[in-house]
Amino acid sequence: MAPSRRDLQLTPLSGDTAAEIGAMEEVRLLDSYDDDDNDDSLSKIEEGSGGSGLRKIQVGITGMTCAACSNSVEGALISVNGVFKASVALLQNRADVLFDPNLVKEEDIKEAIEDAGFEAEILAEPVTSGTKTQATLVGQFTIGGMTCAACVNSVEGILRDLPGVKRAVVALATSLGEVEYDPNVISKDDIVTAIEDAGFESSLVQSNQQDKLLLRVDGVLNELDAQVLEGILTRLNGVRQFRLDRITGELEVVFDPEVVSSRSLVDGIEGEGYGKFKLRVMSPYERLTSKDTGEASNMFRRFISSLSLSIPLFFIQVICPHIALFDTVLVWRCGPFMVGGWLKWALVSVIQFVIGKRFYVAAWRALRNGSTNMDVLVALGTSASYFYSVGALLYGAVTGFWSPTYFDASAMLITFVLLGKYLESLAKGKTSDAMKKLVQLTPATAILIEGKGEREIDALLIHPGDSLKVLPGGKIPADGVVVWGSSYVNESMVTGESVPVSKEVDSPVIGGTINMHGVLHIKATKVGSDAVLSQIISLVETAQMSKAPIQKFADYVASIFVPVVITLALFTLVGWSIGGAVGAYPDEWLPQNGTHFVFSLMFSISVVVIACPCALGLATPTAVMVATGVGATNGVLIKGGDALEKAHKVKYVIFDKTGTLTQGKATVTTAKVFSEMDRGEFLTLVASAEASSEHPLAKAIVEYARHFHFFDESAEDGDTSNKVSQNAGWLLDTSDFSALPGKGIQCLVDNKLILVGNRKLMSENSITIPDHVEKFVEELEESAKTGVIVAYSGQLVGVMGVADPLKREAAVVVEGLLRMGVRPIMVTGDNWRTARAVAKEVGIEDVRAEVMPAGKAEVIRSLQKDGSTVAMVGDGINDSPALAAADVGMAIGAGTDVAIEAADYVLMRNNLEDVITAIDLSRKTLTRIRLNYVFAMAYNVVSIPIAAGVFFPVLRVQLPPWAAGACMALSSVSVVCSSLLLRRYKKPRLTTILEITKE
Repeated sequence: MAPSRRDLQLTPLSGDTAAEIGAMEEVRLLDSYDDDDNDDSLSKIEEGSGGSGLRKIQVGITGMTCAACSNSVEGALISVNGVFKASVALLQNRADVLFDPNLVKEEDIKEAIEDAGFEAEILAEPVTSGTKTQATLVGQFTIGGMTCAACVNSVEGILRDLPGVKRAVVALATSLGEVEYDPNVISKDDIVTAIEDAGFESSLVQSNQQDKLLLRVDGVLNELDAQVLEGILTRLNGVRQFRLDRITGELEVVFDPEVVSSRSLVDGIEGEGYGKFKLRVMSPYERLTSKDTGEASNMFRRFISSLSLSIPLFFIQVICPHIALFDTVLVWRCGPFMVGGWLKWALVSVIQFVIGKRFYVAAWRALRNGSTNMDVLVALGTSASYFYSVGALLYGAVTGFWSPTYFDASAMLITFVLLGKYLESLAKGKTSDAMKKLVQLTPATAILIEGKGEREIDALLIHPGDSLKVLPGGKIPADGVVVWGSSYVNESMVTGESVPVSKEVDSPVIGGTINMHGVLHIKATKVGSDAVLSQIISLVETAQMSKAPIQKFADYVASIFVPVVITLALFTLVGWSIGGAVGAYPDEWLPQNGTHFVFSLMFSISVVVIACPCALGLATPTAVMVATGVGATNGVLIKGGDALEKAHKVKYVIFDKTGTLTQGKATVTTAKVFSEMDRGEFLTLVASAEASSEHPLAKAIVEYARHFHFFDESAEDGDTSNKVSQNAGWLLDTSDFSALPGKGIQCLVDNKLILVGNRKLMSENSITIPDHVEKFVEELEESAKTGVIVAYSGQLVGVMGVADPLKREAAVVVEGLLRMGVRPIMVTGDNWRTARAVAKEVGIEDVRAEVMPAGKAEVIRSLQKDGSTVAMVGDGINDSPALAAADVGMAIGAGTDVAIEAADYVLMRNNLEDVITAIDLSRKTLTRIRLNYVFAMAYNVVSIPIAAGVFFPVLRVQLPPWAAGACMALSSVSVVCSSLLLRRYKKPRLTTILEITKE
């Protein structure tokens, strides 16, 4: 439950403070300021206080019923001296008022509304001076109280109908909602209020607002401390607003990032407080880590309470009648009822209306929102049993004819349902273990190097460019590069690779990974949401929030499930009652002192109770949650349930060649001159031309030439561009450089044209390729090397052979895909001979060569025409259109950000084995989802007829309501436990991939 507004202290900037920082911030008078009111309002401001120190507040208004009421309130506010603008929202029961606090007080505004005949309350709504508006925000909200898919549909419908909400997705398994909204139309508090008005619990977890900081404050011990802290915040430049919860010690600060940084803000508060206050930045995930535990604990307490009252009830109902002494006491009359009747009624009433209150509350909110859910069924079943039993007691007291009561059924039903919810909450908590582990990887603190000193800061306050010290055994606090020291780093938690990685100067490091040995100094390059670990968490979280297409079926069934069950229950009641009335079954079937109606009612209650839509609602999201978590721990990031569903039926996998099947590290293996030119002169000429190109082949050629000229220097791997620049004097001046995609490059050296590329480039420029040169190029291509032809001043002068080694696992992965029934295809812009040589080496028979970047997408579309599902594996910017066009895009993790953004899967380890893992995991997940639906549907298909008594005439099998409740509770538990079995998933290894057989 979100803290109420009364628990929060909101302090906007005072007029003086606003004036002090006015030169730094643009002050807006009213977010909803209308153009047509500018002149009048400005004149009022000039007449009043000169426009300084205006405040805006929100007032909650009770009693408005129509537009006339809102007009009346608005008129009353405008008539108050000092109020410059008032806007009343009838549906929200709220007014926004812009006023001059030097002329009018908040109490005067409240009294003006009350004098108009309405009730008013000043709301602690955040008001910002100079707030820079954002188009939309994406916020995550906890939603408590959802029990099944019907609840999810109800909450989603409520959120989508709110003004300003662009998109809303609610996940039952995580009890989270993701809402994209316009902050100028609706606030996060309005969204929370809307959810709570629907009867659910809600609070904001986080949003993508970049100017907000959530802090935990230690040192606020009394009212005076709170006032001191508020004074410090009011004086700090750049602070727009703040909100302090004095009970929990949480401080929310909205600030201007152009005026003050988050670290300067924290340092300023601690400095101004002279060490009195200690601040810690709170991760938005902190609230989530304890949420599952709290839910399980709450359900456990309810279950134990219900069980402790149900056990005595069971003894009274079942055991005591067989013990003479106890039976004598129970049948003793005490007023209108017997002692046993009083005891049973008292015990069950506590269970029914105190412990089981949540079912009535949830059922009422569902009905109020026009939907039905599991709580409606539980409330109906327990109420029918309870109120019938009360009626039977009253009837016995009046007539002396004591019919059997079923208080035990009501009590045991609630007890078993609570047990099921407890087990379900435990199981649901297990499904989010992977997310919790990822969150726990996030570093808490960092050692900041400032000048000659060091100090410890919160890791969430690191800025790009900061110098940080990492001790042995410590976590790397942010993404960056090593600037001093050497060590080995365990990156398995991010990449899935267990072997520690050597780190030297200029080596990149990933935040959250563990430094194994030496001390490192790193320079932070990516922090916050840009960091790799944050992006992984965001991707996993987004995937868990998404809905697979197969879930649409479950949502539809859930929407009609409860009404259908209630209808079946009524038919059961009417059918058995009519059957008894016409003598269709003997009276021996009736319970002792029972009637046909009571006999029919028990069947009807069992039908209501045993049917459960929870299992349907949990079948897909729990499996997707577990699968995304398992994938993340194995180096495969899945962007959603739809990606899982599509990947399981992949028929074709398109591989890019360079950087995907190959290592992407081109190396010159041959350089042959076919002219009178000196070898060194030839290499200088080619390197000068290629120095301006970003192509991997160009970098390989430049590095080869540099090494030839400076042979005494080591040719160790590193940044080629740096090495070139260090010796730039040996390169020739070039002009008119032009890169020709699919052909090569051309430029001028000494005013003569040099061409470096393939045959097509030579042909277009009328360069003749002699037969012996053509034969040499063909030999290169047949050995899986790329032949680069060089022409200068109209004459062919030489050829260079460039090889890009294949990844060691490429051939095995291709064979594994074939055994899985997936057809691999290689698509490349390289020439046919080289492409065929590479394809032959890895075992790919289908090759599409000399394909331009845009042509890859066309190849994919041609394969999709017959309805086939096509996956694309790529790494470069030129692969982005193909990744987007494919049904399933798989981006190599070492590739570009654009490629990763366009993909459905991200293979973090840059290893082709993960293509197998992605497809294999998706297949196992979809198999598990189908199995979950079989559990859920088969359970209801089999259990409802038994509960309705269909088999009773033949087998005398009857399912009491309490037993029906136990079965209902265990149905959703069985589905969640089935999903949890995915946690045992082990990805195929190279040694076992070839054992995979086609499904």
